[in-house]
Amino acid sequence: MKAVIQRVLNASVTIDNSIVASIAHGLLILVGIEDLDTQDDIIWLSQKIVNLRIFGDENQVMNLSVKDSKGDIIVVSQFTLHASTKKGNRPSYIKAAKPQVAIPIYENFIAQMQTDLGKSIQTGQFGADMKVSLLNDGPVTIIIDTKNRE
Repeated sequence: MKAVIQRVLNASVTIDNSIVASIAHGLLILVGIEDLDTQDDIIWLSQKIVNLRIFGDENQVMNLSVKDSKGDIIVVSQFTLHASTKKGNRPSYIKAAKPQVAIPIYENFIAQMQTDLGKSIQTGQFGADMKVSLLNDGPVTIIIDTKNRE
């Protein structure tokens, strides 16, 4: 799994001119899934994100997690995170899992995130044409790949 984590002052997801998800302070997470992803990847990534200390404490030092700061989360599926640009100018998405594999992993990831955060999170809609808006705070943007665990 690959994730792009963005600390936001606000974020929303719109589908067919209707807002389906909206948060104030928190994280917008774009997640890409590949065939080799497992429950272990889901658990590790969820716990890593929920506990990332990227929110300011009383001294404005990044010392608090989204959970500590009582932030909200939006998770959006994004197969293009697995784009390969090695050959030519048209990206290949061969590493991205097909929907029959990706959807259950995506749903399990959402459930794990809710468990680890201790409250409901918001989401986009898998496979939909989504418009994602955000006001990046900082900006703070972190990329995590469960295959590297860095």
